[in-house]
Amino acid sequence: MVRFLPVCGSVTMRPGRVACLLGVLCAAAVAGCGEHSPTSPGSATPGSKSPSGTADSGVTVGDDFSGRLLLPADNWWNQDISNAPVDAQSNAYLDFIGRSRTSHPDFGPAPYGFPYMSVSGSQARVTPTWTAYGSESDNGFGGLNGYPIPEMVKSQPNLIEGGVAGGGTSGDRHLIIVDRDRWLLYETAATRWNSTAQRWEANVGAIFDLNSNARRPDGWTSSDAAGLAILPGLVRYDEAVRGPIRHALRVTVRATNGYVWPASHRAGNTNGALPMGARLRLKASKDLSSYSAIVRNIFRGMQTYGLIVADNGSDLYVSGTMDSRWNNDDLNPAFHGLTANDFEVISLGWR
Repeated sequence: MVRFLPVCGSVTMRPGRVACLLGVLCAAAVAGCGEHSPTSPGSATPGSKSPSGTADSGVTVGDDFSGRLLLPADNWWNQDISNAPVDAQSNAYLDFIGRSRTSHPDFGPAPYGFPYMSVSGSQARVTPTWTAYGSESDNGFGGLNGYPIPEMVKSQPNLIEGGVAGGGTSGDRHLIIVDRDRWLLYETAATRWNSTAQRWEANVGAIFDLNSNARRPDGWTSSDAAGLAILPGLVRYDEAVRGPIRHALRVTVRATNGYVWPASHRAGNTNGALPMGARLRLKASKDLSSYSAIVRNIFRGMQTYGLIVADNGSDLYVSGTMDSRWNNDDLNPAFHGLTANDFEVISLGWR
């Protein structure tokens, strides 16, 4: 069982991260399909703070959620697709990627991978200023306005994707936060603390009820191009050491063509490319016996739950969390040993 150590009061960190943040600390992320549960755009003033709540309330970086499954067991991220039919165009899609194209673990120790954190329900909230997709962004959920962004995110590194304190000005800069008391997931992209304007900015924000299978409305994006949540599709260290991964994994490809369920948003129309929301599955015939236990657990998840195309990027880059315990000397050669030819595309939109 992972042990959490206290860091400067209410903030708790995994043991591997304590040294990284201790010196700095002490020196100074749902629209339903037919029902849109989060507060609609425009219902809160961007940049406004909630009237109550504490600045940093029970922040836990890299929370393992005590093994709790994110989203319901029958959610698309948690769906067993080991017996799903192969799509008739599977070979053509794999040819487009390139049969010899190798996969890659797009995660590891800082600054690689997605950082994430959980907070208590009393965390103070702020509504970011949306810089691009305000009409498709959620300002709050269930009458509760704002995003529970801890104060420490402004000044501490490795809390926003890319590793720059406060987000910086380049890269995808995803910020992922779970309100563990309400079981709500908050995700933003192109996230930045604008110290001059004294406000949080992001190009888009999405809130997901982790007790629900609600989708974003068709045509809506999220902090991911496919309109999906990011955190439920990440490879997490705590899961990989516990046993076979029990959910699908987020994967990128260099180009996409439209979208299929469960995605809700397109980000390209390249002929021959996979659509957003397409699922790849590692072939059951792939021999996993030579890999380490952690790698086997990840690859077994690929055989059972597959990978969901969620964004444009590099072909077969599999997403995971930023965690100092990852061993890239183990992960890199193992992932590079998988090629597109080891996968198959299941029937598009299968459910």
